Amino acid sequence: MGKNILMGVTGSIAAYKAADIANNLTKEGYNVTVIMTRGGMQFITPMTLETLTKNKVYTDVFEVYDPTVVEHISLAQSADLVLIAPASADIMAKAACGIADDLLSTALLAVFPETPKLIAPAMNTVMYQNPVTQRNMATLRELGYDFIEPRVGRLACGTTGTGALAATDQIIERVKEVLGD
Repeated sequence: MGKNILMGVTGSIAAYKAADIANNLTKEGYNVTVIMTRGGMQFITPMTLETLTKNKVYTDVFEVYDPTVVEHISLAQSADLVLIAPASADIMAKAACGIADDLLSTALLAVFPETPKLIAPAMNTVMYQNPVTQRNMATLRELGYDFIEPRVGRLACGTTGTGALAATDQIIERVKEVLGD
């Protein structure tokens, strides 16, 4: 395998599951590089994902990691697949509108059009079903993004409904399917 996965981790309580996803993808032989949003870092640390992936985790569009590399371009264009898991309503809105105000949203604009892009949303049911969120998802589909739909489950807010992050094994299988592995 050895294919490169650029994984976005955003501000959802389900961010803690990103560790399991990244770990399993790494065990499957993928090279996983993570970009975390500020919100994602409120739920899980970069160090956790660095330890599991054995790669630097990127967090800031203005941090110079290597002065010879334009990080958002390099990260985006070296990806064989982009996976955002969990994907918040915020990152989906930014991607749908072309807003580039953090490293992940900036990198998404630099991904080659033919690179597969998978989004695994995770949020409150009302947020997920909100017409704005649904419109953003429809726009992203038109732009070539594919979705790993959330499941019905008990959510962090205490309600039960659609919005729980898809199961880790479902996400891994979808990645393998899209990459032909």
